[in-house]
Amino acid sequence: MANPFVHIELQTQDVKKSRKFYADMFDWKLEEIPGMDYTMINVGEGTGGGIMQKPVPDIPDNWLPYILVDDIAASTKKAQTLGAAICKDVTEVPGMGWFSVITDPTGAVFGLWQAKKGM
Repeated sequence: MANPFVHIELQTQDVKKSRKFYADMFDWKLEEIPGMDYTMINVGEGTGGGIMQKPVPDIPDNWLPYILVDDIAASTKKAQTLGAAICKDVTEVPGMGWFSVITDPTGAVFGLWQAKKGM
């Protein structure tokens, strides 16, 4: 499938409580990333994800899906020309790739992801 969902991220007010709930609920393997305040979710087969402190305190806890693209800058710009709002412009995750966060014209929020070559 072109442009698959590649990562699903939980943005939560209570990271510790969320980690415990999802690990117990689904037996997911969770790995805290040192120095990043980020927990990777390894689900075995299928799309994994992460858990992080939500960056905007006033929004409800939420799951944010990321969609794979070949060119993060061009895809982010294309979304904007199609009427989307850019919540977070292209940002590098050192050693891994780049992401942006977009609100589509109906208000749905999603992320774009471009992996670093070889990842």
